[in-house]
Amino acid sequence: MDSKKLEILMTAADLGSFTRASEVVGYTQSGLTHMMDALEREVGFPLLQRSHNGIQLSEQGAALMPAIREFLQANANLENQIRAIASQKNEVIRIAAYASIAMHWMPEVLYRFRRACPEINVDLRMVDHALEPFEMLESGQTDIIFASRQNYSFCDWTPLYDDKMYAILPQSYPLKGRTTFPVEEFAGQEFLMPYGKFDNDVRAVTEPLGVRLKETVARVDDETVIRMVGRGLGVSMMSELMIRGRTDDVLCVPVEPAARRELGMGTHVKTRPTEGMQQLKTCVLQFIHDRL
Repeated sequence: MDSKKLEILMTAADLGSFTRASEVVGYTQSGLTHMMDALEREVGFPLLQRSHNGIQLSEQGAALMPAIREFLQANANLENQIRAIASQKNEVIRIAAYASIAMHWMPEVLYRFRRACPEINVDLRMVDHALEPFEMLESGQTDIIFASRQNYSFCDWTPLYDDKMYAILPQSYPLKGRTTFPVEEFAGQEFLMPYGKFDNDVRAVTEPLGVRLKETVARVDDETVIRMVGRGLGVSMMSELMIRGRTDDVLCVPVEPAARRELGMGTHVKTRPTEGMQQLKTCVLQFIHDRL
């Protein structure tokens, strides 16, 4: 049944006049009359009563009106849902994340998100520079970042996880039964500094204690730095997420005093989150709650 005819029937009955209804729906009065005549022939009985005072529902029309209103509301809901799904097909959420987060968090997060929003695409970019996600966010190249906290006023930040800092030592290092590593003990040793501004995390631990590092910048990835430590080429410091699954050839000991870097999720303060972005955030928060 033509929903447009039912809408016009409802409008005409509510207004009590074909003339006023024609002004609302944009049809001529004669056009509305022909349309209602056709609808009555379709249902097999009169729906309206005409008089010199206007129109009103017939007894049968009044009996049908609650069902007609329910049908039109359901039809409107269906059309809204179709439009929402159609718009989602074109939505792409761009994500920039540290390599460690992309490796250990994003597969499960994106699995959950795909189940919740199968029509939304995600463009995940892995970065190896601590500040690059924020630079991409500021320039509009990405929608959501996963990184460690930095002081940028344009970033709307959601804390997610405190990532513990560890000393990375050769297996032969003389710990003498200790289960933590004093930060002061880094002083004077050959220190392999993580590349890509991740030295910010290291300096946030050493500088408040006045520890001066004898550092060599290792312009290689985290796994290579760890292997270099394993071959006795120096010591280093990284977070738990950076070293996860790569510790077979080295000793990994929490630093003392205990130190952490704050990992989180950021969007631009001027960005109005879409429903897809909000759903992604929900999946991330649930993942953190369930697994970490």
